[in-house]
Amino acid sequence: MQQLSVSRLFDGEKWFDNVSVVIKDGIIQAVTPATGAVQPGLLVPGFIDVQVNGGGGALFNTAPSRQTLRTMLQAHARFGTTAMLPTVITDSVSVMQQAADTIGGAIADAEPGIIGVHFEGPHLSVPKKGVHPQQHIRQLSEAELAIYGRTDLGIKLVTVAPENISPQQIQQLVALNVIVCLGHSNADAATVQAALAAGATGFTHLYNAMSPLTSREPGMVGVALADANSWCGVIFDGYHMHPVAAKVALAAKPKGKLMIVTDAMSPVGTSDSEFAFFDGKVIRDGNKLTNEAGALAGSVLDMAAAVQYAVEQLDVSAAEALRMASLYPAQFLAQHNKGRIVAGAQADLVLLNNNWQVQANWINGKPVFAAE
Repeated sequence: MQQLSVSRLFDGEKWFDNVSVVIKDGIIQAVTPATGAVQPGLLVPGFIDVQVNGGGGALFNTAPSRQTLRTMLQAHARFGTTAMLPTVITDSVSVMQQAADTIGGAIADAEPGIIGVHFEGPHLSVPKKGVHPQQHIRQLSEAELAIYGRTDLGIKLVTVAPENISPQQIQQLVALNVIVCLGHSNADAATVQAALAAGATGFTHLYNAMSPLTSREPGMVGVALADANSWCGVIFDGYHMHPVAAKVALAAKPKGKLMIVTDAMSPVGTSDSEFAFFDGKVIRDGNKLTNEAGALAGSVLDMAAAVQYAVEQLDVSAAEALRMASLYPAQFLAQHNKGRIVAGAQADLVLLNNNWQVQANWINGKPVFAAE
């Protein structure tokens, strides 16, 4: 048995003062009033990031190895991430296979924090490709289906453009236990609605690389905002969406359907100013990443900073911002043992100070990071 006693706790729904969390074998046994000394700070459910390309100087596409996964997790754990979907950007089948083999091994060995994989592409729209390499954008073939059909990868999430993949193919992916997200798309509203009807449940980085909302053609943005049942990933870094656009999304979507993602690249947790990316490079200017043509190329965002931005810049309540980083992604991924600090849940925990800085975190009850 281990016990964590803290001055304040948010369990995913409610706030508590001076409580102890009792943990055994990585599972929370009880949350009870503290009887002795308590640690200062706010204990919250661990953050779950469903779109992480890299961190700590490593990019998953460039080196789809176990060491890259560990480097990424260590970098993001410093900012409260306790579970992630390492993300493979549009690439060759061989890179996808290497990534899948690495993820399969990590899942088999219960590698801390690695719960599955996100294939962002390659079945995307060329007009909305962003920085995804056009030479690798392609139709769905048996080669990719063999990867998506694997049963050893944990959670499988695939981002597709619905104009490049049919409703029947979406149904096929869903039958393989793939979570289908829509993004990097120039589709009209009717095509997007047909993809949702076929089983797609999410939208990748809302507003970015998707057909815009206009009065007579709502586009992907319009359908994403109007659909009450789908989840939208949001990148709260001040660059990927204007604060007003973020507030529109917060007003339009039902509570529980917006989840914070980072879309983080390799410089997170480092002072790197640039990195190689396919045939070119990505340049960092402060906390903004662009390719040589000036297009946004992922982010150097971390989950704790995104929660802080939501509270301080978007007037989101602390409770709601924390749910957007933990409970809602857990619900999207059907990870019912995550996102809450309650009996029976996995002990994925983050201790924050009053400035949203991470002081410590635990995955499965084991310490992963502690501030100096």
